Amino acid sequence: MQEIAIVGAGPYGLSLAAHLRKRGLPFRIFGPAMDTWISHMPHGMCLKSDGFASDLYDPDGALTLKKFCAERGIPYADMGLPVALKTFTAYGLAFRDRMVPELENKMVVKIERIKTGFFLQLDNGETCDARRVVLAVGVTHFEYVPENLANLPERFLTHSARHHELAPFKGRNVVVMGRGASALDLAGLLHEGGANVQLIARKPELKFHSKPTGKPRSWWQKLRHPDSGLGPGMRSRFFANAPWAFHYLPERLRLAVVKRALGPSGGYFIHDMVVGKVPLLLGYTTERAGVQGNRVHLHLRAQDGSTKEVITEHVIAATGYNVNVERLNFLNEQLRSEIRTVSGAPILSRNFESSVPHLYFAGIAAANSFGPVMRFAFGAGFAARRITAALEKSVARDPSAVPTVQFAVNPK
Repeated sequence: MQEIAIVGAGPYGLSLAAHLRKRGLPFRIFGPAMDTWISHMPHGMCLKSDGFASDLYDPDGALTLKKFCAERGIPYADMGLPVALKTFTAYGLAFRDRMVPELENKMVVKIERIKTGFFLQLDNGETCDARRVVLAVGVTHFEYVPENLANLPERFLTHSARHHELAPFKGRNVVVMGRGASALDLAGLLHEGGANVQLIARKPELKFHSKPTGKPRSWWQKLRHPDSGLGPGMRSRFFANAPWAFHYLPERLRLAVVKRALGPSGGYFIHDMVVGKVPLLLGYTTERAGVQGNRVHLHLRAQDGSTKEVITEHVIAATGYNVNVERLNFLNEQLRSEIRTVSGAPILSRNFESSVPHLYFAGIAAANSFGPVMRFAFGAGFAARRITAALEKSVARDPSAVPTVQFAVNPK
C-alpha cells in the first residue's frame, strides 16, 4: 500500500513532490513532466508571468528560475524580460531531475475507491493502491469549445491546447477564435509562420498587459498599485498572496471573482505581432458553423446586428478551459459521483481536500476554492505547502502509515 500518490507532473505536482520529499513522506508521482507546457503550448511563445512569478517550488528555494538561468547563462530579470516557453520547460525538466528524480513517466488511466483508500491502474497495466491521492492534472482535461462550434468535425476544428508545432499551418487559411493570451499568441505566431490567419472575438477590443517603462516606480505608485505574482494592483496582490483568505469568502462571491477576475489579455510582447498584422474581426459572435466541401463556413453577427460569413480551412478554438469533474474520465463513475461540486469544480476544504476523504485537488481545479492564482504557476507554492502540511498530519494520525524516510536533494 502506497502512502501518497500524485497524479500530474506540472508545476503543482512537481512542487508538491519536492515538499513531500523534503519531509520524508513516502509517495509516488505519475505523469510526463511539464506535459502541458511541452506538448500543448505553441513553440515560440513567452509566458505572461514575470520571471519572479514563474518558479517551481522546493522548500529551500534551491532551484528557482533565476538560479537556473544563471547556471545556464540564460538572460533573466525578475520583471520586464519575458520568459520564453523553451526556457520554462527546460527549467521544469531540470527541477524534475534535481528535486523529483522518482517521477514515473506513466499515465494513470483508472482510479477507484477501495476500503483502504484508492486503487490506481497505469497505462502499462501496472496497478497500485494508495491511501491518499492528489490530483494535479492541469488544464488539458478541461478544454472548452463553445456549443456553436462543437458540431464541427475534428478535421476542421481543434482546441488551442492541441497545437505545439504550428508549421503544418504554413500557407493555410486559419481562424483563431478568442481574445485571451492563447488566442493572441497563436494568431501572432501563426502569422509569423506563414499562415493566412484571422482572429475573431466576441468583445469589441483586445487587451494587453502594459509594457514596462524601464523607469523606477514611485513609492505612491507602488502603494496604489503594488506588484504581485499576478501583476500590479491591490486585487491582484490579494489573489496572489492570500489564497487562504480567499477560501473564506462567500461561495457566490468566490465564483463571481474567479469567473471575471484577470480576464482575457495578452502579454505586451505579443501586441506588435498581432495588431496591424493579423486581420481582426472584433465584436462578432458565431451564430452557426458548418462544413461545405473542404471549407468551414462561419456565420457571424456583429453587435450592430449586421452579419458576415467567413470561409476558412481550419478553426482553432482558443476559448479557454472549464473545470468539470465529469471530464476526468480516469476517475471511475462512482468516485466522480461522490465528489461534491459547484459549477462542475470540486468543493475543497482549506487543505485542498475534496468531499471524498483523502482525495485532494491542486491547480486550476482548485480555483473556485482558492482564487485565480490557482490558474498560474505562482499558486503552486501555496498549494504545495498547504497540502504537504495536511498530508503530514493525516499520515501521523494513521497508525498503519509507513514511517517517514528522509531523502537528500540531488545537488546536481
